[in-house]
Amino acid sequence: MANAIHSTAQRPALRRAAVAVGVLLALPIFGVLTAFGVSSDTSTTQVVRREVDQLIALPDFQEQDSGLVEYRTADRVQRGDTVASLLQRLSVNDKAAFEFLRTSQDARPLFQLRPGKTLQAVVDGDGEMQSLVYFHSADKLLEVVRDHDTFKAVEKSVTPTAQTVRKTGVIKSSLYGATDAANIPDAVATQLARIFSTDIDFHIDLRTGDRFAVVYEMLYYNGEFLRSGRVLSAEFSNKGKTFEAYLFTDGEGNEGYYAADGSNRAKSFLRSPLAFSRVSSGFGGRMHPIFRNWRQHTGVDFAAPRGTPAWATADGIVEFAGVKGGYGNVVEVRHSGSVSTLYGHLSGFAPGVRKGVRVTQGQTIGFVGSTGFATGPHLHYEFKIGGQHQDPMRVALPKADPLAVKYIGQFKATAASQGAQLALMRDIIPSRFE
Repeated sequence: MANAIHSTAQRPALRRAAVAVGVLLALPIFGVLTAFGVSSDTSTTQVVRREVDQLIALPDFQEQDSGLVEYRTADRVQRGDTVASLLQRLSVNDKAAFEFLRTSQDARPLFQLRPGKTLQAVVDGDGEMQSLVYFHSADKLLEVVRDHDTFKAVEKSVTPTAQTVRKTGVIKSSLYGATDAANIPDAVATQLARIFSTDIDFHIDLRTGDRFAVVYEMLYYNGEFLRSGRVLSAEFSNKGKTFEAYLFTDGEGNEGYYAADGSNRAKSFLRSPLAFSRVSSGFGGRMHPIFRNWRQHTGVDFAAPRGTPAWATADGIVEFAGVKGGYGNVVEVRHSGSVSTLYGHLSGFAPGVRKGVRVTQGQTIGFVGSTGFATGPHLHYEFKIGGQHQDPMRVALPKADPLAVKYIGQFKATAASQGAQLALMRDIIPSRFE
């Protein structure tokens, strides 16, 4: 087609812009190319513009290589998933990639799939995997990248971004039921139980109508949710009494939970020797299964599923770990101040637990079982002072050291701000119960 040459007088700037936009919009449809030439005349009174319109052949986009198109997909690990099933859901159709993931030692974290963890993939139009990212732990990810016909897997540390979340809940029958109703992660519920465990036995002390409020972190990386973080502040009302806790880090980097007056929420001993979890939360009977009488003169029996972790209620040294008559498998721990504790009917011992080993508060020392004189799985727990048995649920437990005086001012400023948030949340009624 012959070139069409036009000579036009100067038009208003707005019209020139409109013409240019119109021409650009027409390109994909009509295949028209417009070239603009400006004369060398530098006169400011008259500008001559030359427009050259020419039809050209545009490429057929349908004929382009589909491998140039990339898609980003993401999914979460579900219970029962395999690497193959995940790759299929991520639209990966790449035997070479699967073979690399199956055989490479660098990619082994991918075969430790945990429900809820996130995978992200980039694939081309043919389903070939260009990259894969697996957020497999709290602060690490596995990245697999394609380089022509080969792959490389690298584990990287990540620094997540924290967002603050505020929630309230009311107990109807269990802590986890209430946190489920409030859409609070299990990890946060477990932290709540741990924070207040020196005052509340969450296996048996909860009452319908108990209330709680909690402020906690949710951690993200590049916009992708990783996990829940720390509880920043919380309060729990149980049987008419309200307990509060504020997270504070002192100048030496020591982190802990304190009440508004600076007293330590922690105590030297935990009230319960059982790790509180969703599995064990529905258990709390104390009637001895064989002798059918209350045996609180020697200790307390905690019914719990077999395998539930039993933890040391305070720092100490293992005095005995083995079989002892009707106790079956038992661990005895000596603590400071002539205090000792005993954990009986264990199904087994935690790795490394033996006589002379030092254990710390909250450390798993064994697992609930039914060895010795026991017909069903439960934990027998004894608490002795100077060799004399005490009721573990009633004995006065000494508090841990309070916050150092030099940090009180800084802490109270933090607690006042967080306390104001909790106060506002007290009047919030959860939308539904558990």
